[in-house]
Amino acid sequence: MEKKVKRIALLSGGGDCPGLNAVIRTITKTAITKYGWEVIGFVFGYRGLYTNNYVELTLDKVEDIYKEGGTILYSSNKDNLFDYLVDDGHGGKVKKDVSDVGVENLKKDGVDVLVVLGGDGTLTSARDFSRKGVNVIGVPKTMDNDLASTDVTYGFMSAMSVGTEFIDRLQTTAKSHHRVILCELMGRDAGWITLYAGLAGNAGICLIPEIPFSVDHIVEAIKRRDEAGLPYTVIAVAEGAKYADGTKVIGKIVEDSPDPVRLGGIAKQLENELEKRIPNHEVRSVNPGHIIRGGDITPYDRILSIRYGVAAADLIAEGKFGNVVTINGDKMGYTSLEEVIGAAKVGQQKHVDPNGELVRDAKAMGVSFGDE
Repeated sequence: MEKKVKRIALLSGGGDCPGLNAVIRTITKTAITKYGWEVIGFVFGYRGLYTNNYVELTLDKVEDIYKEGGTILYSSNKDNLFDYLVDDGHGGKVKKDVSDVGVENLKKDGVDVLVVLGGDGTLTSARDFSRKGVNVIGVPKTMDNDLASTDVTYGFMSAMSVGTEFIDRLQTTAKSHHRVILCELMGRDAGWITLYAGLAGNAGICLIPEIPFSVDHIVEAIKRRDEAGLPYTVIAVAEGAKYADGTKVIGKIVEDSPDPVRLGGIAKQLENELEKRIPNHEVRSVNPGHIIRGGDITPYDRILSIRYGVAAADLIAEGKFGNVVTINGDKMGYTSLEEVIGAAKVGQQKHVDPNGELVRDAKAMGVSFGDE
């Protein structure tokens, strides 16, 4: 006889993302109101599972977090319990598999199901806990919108909206001084945020990872705008955009992270290069960085978070563990953790199609991608 669910636990891992709080709120409210379950949340992701640090989640605690960015459970992107840094007993540190401690804490706390809100790295550990017999449900989290198994992830629209506002504001100052201004946006190796924000904000040039660029072509695009009576240019550039020879700009390396390469700095580098090539324009660069992650979330993401959260609770009720909630078309569904992580490991993330409709539409209006 299948054990009845009485208590579930939530945790959020990886980088923060607009919509996390809204999903936490929805799962908690649905679990309590519809199904009568108790809900707890481990603090700081898998680290909280290891230290058994959790909080009770109740209706009053989550009621007003529907529009707040970030996560009330906090997050960490460095705490993989299958490769965790612990004391070696001799004053040093060593990495060990301490996942059994997490499994025992779940049993000790009476947790029947673990709901994991995260991206590739966090969901990889979710899959591994599933393999150890833990009842797991994954809720995909990435503002980069690069998860192949689902059409759209919560947080993307909010990040894109903030990016659009930045580009809108840069347009007025660029026009006033006939400047060229580069705006660098997050997204890792996917260009969705930069493409959408760039086009929504009327950027003259969009540089995305999926379409390698050359500085020569950027200079030519700026000259074409000058000749067309548009003596200013705002350039939307993705942090993962790459030169025609494949070169990317790396900001820094974080050694103890599962994703050690931190992209960043390409806008500043291009500013320096373009200043030498277009002396008739002052060139500036800005990098809003983590600002696009923060603040209130858009109404679209609030609704999307409700859909993801209710679907996650329903999967628990149906006993469909080992799966990730997805949305395809207008239908909520699910895909196995094994399939989602397998696709990510072989590089099957969702990328902008360089020959797709939106890129073709942009080029038809004269937007340059630095490739021609």
